[in-house]
Amino acid sequence: MEVVDYQAEDAGEKFVASLRETGFGVLVNHPIKKELVESIYSNWQRFFSFGDKEQYAFDPAKQDGFFSTDISETAKGHQQKDIKEYYHVYPWGRIPEELKTEILHYYKLASSLAGELLDWVEKYSPPEVAKLYSEPLSNMIMDTPNTLLRVLHYPPLAGNEELGAIRAAAHEDINLLTILPAANEPGLQVQLQSGEWLDVPSDFGNLIINIGDMLQEASAGYFPSTSHRVINPEGSDASKSRISLPLFLHPRSEVKLSERHTQHSYLMERLRELGVV
Repeated sequence: MEVVDYQAEDAGEKFVASLRETGFGVLVNHPIKKELVESIYSNWQRFFSFGDKEQYAFDPAKQDGFFSTDISETAKGHQQKDIKEYYHVYPWGRIPEELKTEILHYYKLASSLAGELLDWVEKYSPPEVAKLYSEPLSNMIMDTPNTLLRVLHYPPLAGNEELGAIRAAAHEDINLLTILPAANEPGLQVQLQSGEWLDVPSDFGNLIINIGDMLQEASAGYFPSTSHRVINPEGSDASKSRISLPLFLHPRSEVKLSERHTQHSYLMERLRELGVV
């Protein structure tokens, strides 16, 4: 998995080659400042530790707000719930007032960069793959209400976790692309085609991007949606929290992904499998 300098002349080509080969790409020297990410991690850590989380309890119909460890996801094919809690941020959703301005600034910044990355993906798709896209990829996310920013909190391990439970069991993402600043603690791994698990380069300041199922669907499998997981820390690291900030790029609901699916039909199918609707 190549770490690509966003400002290099051949950045787009190298980035898309990495996506195609491993399902993941890692960018450095990108427009999202470390200081902003650091501030978000710090402010949301405070919210998860001391904030009035329950007054923002998630809305089953809208899927916005706070999801406690009791209702967090169970990855497809797994029995144990992931050891995590999280908050779903949408510009139209409920956001604690003191956190709103900063997190929506990040949402806008990352969504703008996402459009550029999707242009790269389209530009370096072979012609026979590019012709499958029902509209330009970056156009699919234009004015979409569906792109989700999830603020994830993996609490310190207490030692009484369910046997076999990990912070995030192996899974694939549902959306087009996921954009993730490196978390404040390591643990993210990607599964290679050989079945081996590889640590994703997670130096703070790296931007990690992976393919989701919707891009795999739209490209008829050319771009692979790759399994990844967050493993439990060991030793003294087990007492540390981990904050993570994935932006899941979702097309507008009516966007046609393939002959079989629109964004909405695909999303509903997957959410039913996950047991969250």
